[in-house]
Amino acid sequence: MTDGSRDDAPERAGSISALRDPDRLRSLAETRLTAAPDEAFDRFARLVADLLDVPVALVSLVDAERQFFPGEVGLARPWAARRQTPLSHSFCQHVVDLGTPMVLPDARLHPALRDNLAVPELGVVAYAGMPLTDLEGRVLGSLCAIDDKPREWTAEQLRTLDDLAAACSSELRLRIALDGAEQARRRAEEANGRLELLAGLAGTLAGTLDVATALRHLRDTMVPLLADWSLVTLVGPDGAPRDVTSAHRDPARAPDVARFAELMRTGLSARSITRAVLRTGRPVLGAAATLDDVRRGTVGPEMPELAARLGFSSHLSVPIIDAGRVLGCVTLINGPQRRDFDESDLLIAEDIGRRAGQAIGNSRMYGEQRHVAHVLQHSMLPELPVTRDLELAARYQPAADRVEVGGDWYDAFRQPGGELIAAIGDVAGHDIEAAATMGQLRNLVRGNAYGRPDAVDELMSRLDETIRGLHLRTAATAALVRLHADDAGGQRITWCNAGHPPPLAVRVGGAVEVLAGAPEPLLGLNRPVRRTTRHTHLATGDTLLLYTDGLIERRDRPIDEGMTELLARLAGTDRLPLGDLCDLLLTTAPRREDDVALLAVRAI
Repeated sequence: MTDGSRDDAPERAGSISALRDPDRLRSLAETRLTAAPDEAFDRFARLVADLLDVPVALVSLVDAERQFFPGEVGLARPWAARRQTPLSHSFCQHVVDLGTPMVLPDARLHPALRDNLAVPELGVVAYAGMPLTDLEGRVLGSLCAIDDKPREWTAEQLRTLDDLAAACSSELRLRIALDGAEQARRRAEEANGRLELLAGLAGTLAGTLDVATALRHLRDTMVPLLADWSLVTLVGPDGAPRDVTSAHRDPARAPDVARFAELMRTGLSARSITRAVLRTGRPVLGAAATLDDVRRGTVGPEMPELAARLGFSSHLSVPIIDAGRVLGCVTLINGPQRRDFDESDLLIAEDIGRRAGQAIGNSRMYGEQRHVAHVLQHSMLPELPVTRDLELAARYQPAADRVEVGGDWYDAFRQPGGELIAAIGDVAGHDIEAAATMGQLRNLVRGNAYGRPDAVDELMSRLDETIRGLHLRTAATAALVRLHADDAGGQRITWCNAGHPPPLAVRVGGAVEVLAGAPEPLLGLNRPVRRTTRHTHLATGDTLLLYTDGLIERRDRPIDEGMTELLARLAGTDRLPLGDLCDLLLTTAPRREDDVALLAVRAI
């Protein structure tokens, strides 16, 4: 890590354009963080202070006028109570400006920063700040360590600070995603609250977040309640009809109405009423109509002939609109045996179009939020190391039909001496807090284990102590494994298990061994726990499998049955490529009720 400052760093906020970037400010606002204390970010500050042995540590977010500290430890009065300063007292604004770390052994010697009021009034002398970023890489602030005397920051300290900043950035990103999800949820609730008319339709639209399902419910509810037959048209990117669904009150007419819907995509002329509604967003009421209306709006004779068989004497068409954008068109048609549509019908249809637009918009937003949540979850999973004596593969699969992120995680990294540390864990919960705690826990494992030759039970005990000392309120399981090449060409394995499902060894020849022992408690209990190191060996070709309980646990059966099924699936899989083995375990199991993380290590 190098000094990220520069001699011409601007001192006044007005000259730092990055501070005023509207996308950055919007992302910062979506964290919903203020100058009030936030326990999660206070934990990050305490971690920095403890691990780097500094008197002051801050999670500093910078807007266009100030910096504020949702996480803080060590600030003197009155700043500790205010949890914010003007930019005249800010070093972190320059981290936002540069987009890179800023490391200062003695700020008083820096030409551009020695006159910053943070030096005399906050006692900032030595400073190390790492950027905190959103998912798009925009810098929202800095995770910084501060000393009131000069110091030379070590590479290990800066690496630790960088790891903590990555976890802190993940927390910020999760807060932003939560804000988006909450907005989508509020919008759906508001839309459902306004569905006072057509209660049956309201229930069906509110009961699904799938666009196709919502359209089928919409179509089927309108017929025969409001019309003899109906068409629901959605537009494509070019504004032309793309998807058309249809219904008729007479089941015998289903083929005819389906054919009419099919021709709607290709058989409409420039004078088509549907095209006019899609283009202008204005409704059209044909209180008394004839087949000439169909002929004028179509090309070729087939659609008028179908309309004659389906019954056509009155029609109305209304736009499906969401946030001012025309998504499609609802068309209702009555035959001669039913009264003509009037203005009251048009009002009901317009209401349906608006509500359908909201339902479709919410469905699409749900899909986008689910995608964002999954991207965030995967962004917190590490890249696996590449080694000559071990092959690694990992998978993460979220539970079906859920937007939330969860607490399952895995990790694998090389020690300076060449040993491999592998870990897997599960934080209780399926929400933003579980995912945030997961990110902290994974980084704590790295911070506790990297560069240490300690036995795995000692590493796990230290992790217990850290969780207790930092008052992390969490229920979590974990398994920690150390692999070291031996002279026989295999791998010596030691492991420690804190309440997690036992590791498995798939031996050459197809046998499966459960690496079990006396059960040990979860992580983070209030009292000290004696941890145990256990030993085994991997011969060349043997595979070690670490997994979370979503692979074996279901609400409708004992977990022992799930373990029995897993062992049966693993039997004879020793020759499968490692990635194929992981895929097999995920695809052959029943529908998931929980997230699943897998980490497989094979001696080669």
